[in-house]
Amino acid sequence: MKRRDFMKLAFRGAAAVGLGGVLAGLVRRARADGTVWQIDPWKCTQCGRCATACVLEQSAVKCVHAFDMCGYCELCTGYFEPQPDALNTGAENQLCPTGAIQRHFVEDPYYEYVIDEPLCVGCGKCVKGCTMFGNGSLHLQIRHELCVNCNDCSIARVCPADAIHRVPVNQPYRFKSRENVK
Repeated sequence: MKRRDFMKLAFRGAAAVGLGGVLAGLVRRARADGTVWQIDPWKCTQCGRCATACVLEQSAVKCVHAFDMCGYCELCTGYFEPQPDALNTGAENQLCPTGAIQRHFVEDPYYEYVIDEPLCVGCGKCVKGCTMFGNGSLHLQIRHELCVNCNDCSIARVCPADAIHRVPVNQPYRFKSRENVK
């Protein structure tokens, strides 16, 4: 290897390390100020932009279930199409495009609905159905182990309801519950 080629390679390597350090510093500074991004479930309109506007390949936004609010209904409108052609529990009536909601029989007439988060893309279709026709126990949250905590959240920028804000890192989630029903 010629000295000139070696110097070019060394310069490129140093530039890459420097750029990585700058990016890590920005992320560290954002977390150091003690805040993270989160969705206010009471403001969210389930527009679907969380699934497509995140800088990550698969959004850091996931559906979560407030089990203490759930009615465990046989025909859950967060799991099934809210207005199906027929009132049946066939797979063709399921609302989630990725099959992220798992339905488990508890006892007649009750069913439990659990979110398989790796399958969830944050589209909000289940949340919209649950909010429109159910009790609103399904809602969207930003999962911090996935979120890179961008200085300017791309989802917050396009959110029509202005539902995404920075919250204190010691209170990173805003879950729905019977106690804080608005």
